Amino acid sequence: MRVIAGQYRSRTLVAPKGESTRPTSDRLRETLFNILGERISQGIFVDLFSGTGAVGIEALSRGAAQVYFAETAKPALAALRANLQSLGIDRGCTVETRGTLPLLRRLEQGRKQVDIVFLDPPYADARAYESTLKHLASSPMLHRDSIVVVEHSSHAGPPETPIALQLYRSVLQGDAQLSFYHPLASDRLREPSL
Repeated sequence: MRVIAGQYRSRTLVAPKGESTRPTSDRLRETLFNILGERISQGIFVDLFSGTGAVGIEALSRGAAQVYFAETAKPALAALRANLQSLGIDRGCTVETRGTLPLLRRLEQGRKQVDIVFLDPPYADARAYESTLKHLASSPMLHRDSIVVVEHSSHAGPPETPIALQLYRSVLQGDAQLSFYHPLASDRLREPSL
């Protein structure tokens, strides 16, 4: 596993042994960031269920102004911290070890607005998808041009979301799928320009 492009291009990332953490593949990360393009530059990026941090680190490498990571599993947290340390990343990121909802609440309390939210819980954890998307759908941290990207199994199809989040694009790659959502607003007549 490596950083695909940007400041840390080609640098190696570590992952915990075993199958408890399923890092987003290099190829899928490349697809994700090719789609997001320039929206990353100077944006605020949230990496939920971060695992090794590969997605958020890729965002930092490509010029994100700030990345917030949320992860609770100790082996994944150790890998995430090792990756940040090996790349010398000590600014522009925050690691929340209490999990996804505590991070989202913290951002809301701080009145932070974010540009991109990426979530990749364990594929079989339907409750994690549902509760996170439900929270995001009513969150003041999303603005009209925010994007929520969900990685999920291609065998399950896009997760159902509250009506306040609208699916506008989906990309399949092997056993994985990326689904892109934007917050619905009454004055929003177009999808985000990607």
